[in-house]
Amino acid sequence: MTIAEQMQTLAVAAQQASRRMATLSTTAKNELLVKMAATLQEHRDFLQQENNKDLQRAKSSGMAAAMLDRLTLTDDRIDAMADGLREVAALPDPVGEVTGMWLRPNGIQVGRQRIPLGVIGIIYESRPNVTADAAGLCLKSGNAVILRGGSEALASNQAIGSLLQQCLVELDLPQAALQVVTTSDRHAVTELLKLEEHIDLIIPRGGEGLIRFVAENSRIPVIKHYKGVCHLYVDAEADTTMAERICMNAKVQRPGVCNAMETLLVHRAIAPIFVPQIVAAMRQAGVEVRGCEAAQGLVADLIPATEADWYEEYLDLTLALRVVADFDQAREHIETYGSLHTEVIVTNNYQCAQRFLREINSSVVMVNASSRFSDGNQLGLGAEIGISTTKLHSFGPMGLEDLTTRKFVVLGDGQVRS
Repeated sequence: MTIAEQMQTLAVAAQQASRRMATLSTTAKNELLVKMAATLQEHRDFLQQENNKDLQRAKSSGMAAAMLDRLTLTDDRIDAMADGLREVAALPDPVGEVTGMWLRPNGIQVGRQRIPLGVIGIIYESRPNVTADAAGLCLKSGNAVILRGGSEALASNQAIGSLLQQCLVELDLPQAALQVVTTSDRHAVTELLKLEEHIDLIIPRGGEGLIRFVAENSRIPVIKHYKGVCHLYVDAEADTTMAERICMNAKVQRPGVCNAMETLLVHRAIAPIFVPQIVAAMRQAGVEVRGCEAAQGLVADLIPATEADWYEEYLDLTLALRVVADFDQAREHIETYGSLHTEVIVTNNYQCAQRFLREINSSVVMVNASSRFSDGNQLGLGAEIGISTTKLHSFGPMGLEDLTTRKFVVLGDGQVRS
């Protein structure tokens, strides 16, 4: 078969499987996930053997040490995948939940009930654990899932997928409810994105190039998990000790993730005190700080920031710093350069904090807390499939509920419309 025919066959099978998955009881779905967790741990030798094939190819191609580390399936990471599946099994099942019921004057009752989306396609460039994490969330929410990982993890993803499919078969569930695309040919992605009759949603996770490609070529609705140009604004009435602690955590604790701070905005009234303080602390932690002209006037040897720096998601120990005149200029900067991911204000002024919450419309907005809390688990969702920067239909960390939609249910006792 051609790649187009392969993707068509895969999508049709997924759609058929999704109808069965949508009717499964919570008990059956939880049993499946717990079995999947145990199976991954029981076959860790097989997983590491297949993972080693990816690692050898990656080393031969000159992959950087940091990326090799992300690709490696250690015992701890296999255990973490299994634990993640068990955690999803323990979460409340959103499917079937009636989120509202009201009585109309004619006596009919109207409500809305949560149902699975159907078939979800996830296209990702990430660590192999995403295969298990995404599968668990999609299956618990009653969906079928098609997974297309990066070519660098092809053997690892197929190994994980084959073990999870084995669990479906052993529990007499449709194997096609979870499918891993087995080719690294990019043409497979292009063909998948055409299958709007069979696939209900596409979620791309990875670099900016991948997400733009998917968004520009898909006939299927796309929820973009776009880059995280996260800002932290230190207000004139901030506690500088608190601000430093939050800034350091937001930038340094784990710089290579999407919820790390990339740009620091400082009110000019507090800048003469805070800018030298935070630059010294950042430098001590190994962070390269690039500052605007006003910031350079406060720290003599500061690297000048360029226009490109304000748009940058560094994912590294690099920070852009700008002194702003007031709240309005901080908001304008975020609106101009932000990616709708996560924004933070540090302030002791209640009115200013409330303004920030009201006027900044990124997917997560925080007062006096590190941007590193912008995470489904940290926010109480239990697990997430990613952080959506698309306002429809989900915005921010996506948990189980975000992998469902709602239908109207109407209860009557013989009413007819006149």
